[in-house]
Amino acid sequence: MVLEKPAPVEQSPLQLREMPKPEPAPRQIRIAVRRCGICHTDLHTVEGDLRLPKLPVVPGHQIVGTVEARGAAANRFREGDRVGVPWLYRTDRNCMFCLTGEENLCERGEFTGLNADGGYAEYMVVDEDFAYPMPQAFDDDHAAPLLCAGVIGYRSFRLSGARSGDRVGLYGFGASAHIVLQFARHLGCEVYVFTRSEAHRQMALRLGAVWAGDANDSLTAKLDSAIIFAPAGSLVPLALRATRKAGTVALAGITMSPIPQFDYALLYEERGLRSVANSTRRDVEEFLELAAEVPVQTEVTQFALEDANLALRKLKQSEINGAGVLSVAP
Repeated sequence: MVLEKPAPVEQSPLQLREMPKPEPAPRQIRIAVRRCGICHTDLHTVEGDLRLPKLPVVPGHQIVGTVEARGAAANRFREGDRVGVPWLYRTDRNCMFCLTGEENLCERGEFTGLNADGGYAEYMVVDEDFAYPMPQAFDDDHAAPLLCAGVIGYRSFRLSGARSGDRVGLYGFGASAHIVLQFARHLGCEVYVFTRSEAHRQMALRLGAVWAGDANDSLTAKLDSAIIFAPAGSLVPLALRATRKAGTVALAGITMSPIPQFDYALLYEERGLRSVANSTRRDVEEFLELAAEVPVQTEVTQFALEDANLALRKLKQSEINGAGVLSVAP
């Protein structure tokens, strides 16, 4: 499914195309894609909210498949191995950020489904160092959402400073938040969910949230930390108001509507407000190990590859419980 020109997803901008099978470079592997999770970043790509360095482009960055071919110098995997590919596609490995453990901020970083063709297709290629063996605890459908929804949720949780026993607030309850809730409970946290959707509130309570309601509702106790998943800047002052002194509000999205002006008192008393950008290879490895330990139970809605526009429309309208997954191959 190829994006030739960005447009509102209601106009079905993705088109089904036949393309040549990509050939792996010496250090790359070619993956026969089985499943690809859908993500709000895909929606932002398709609708042109992000700068698009490559057009046409095949979106998709939560890819599960099998190694079909290897480049001449690729030896990390064997043909037939099941692997996953997340958002981070390539780094230069030499800039200040790469050399100090912050490769998610690489000056020349490239991203799957944005700088390079991604998983809304039968085949894709990637450097073997940026692919990951997938835990056998998860089948393809339930593994795909782990690779962005899970990984970004994990990094957001980490950067929020949440610890065992803390009260953690999740604003917005889609693919990422429903995964964070599960491992946060596993780590001993109390989780509070803020969402407009009654169906999402019921799902949050079923998964173990101690409370679920609207972002404007008042809590009897302050949160220790909060993560905002919904791309709505209006949630920032609400989350700061709900968070205790010295607590942190982490912004998990790649884009967000304007943050309204708010009184400094909401930020005072050493509250923190920080964005979360991409993820590192270490994040992926740590999270996949944690997800298998919990084990995380992803809730998925499956769509055929050719129904990618429909899937993104439903994502935009918050009509998917849990995560959406494209079924690319049996």
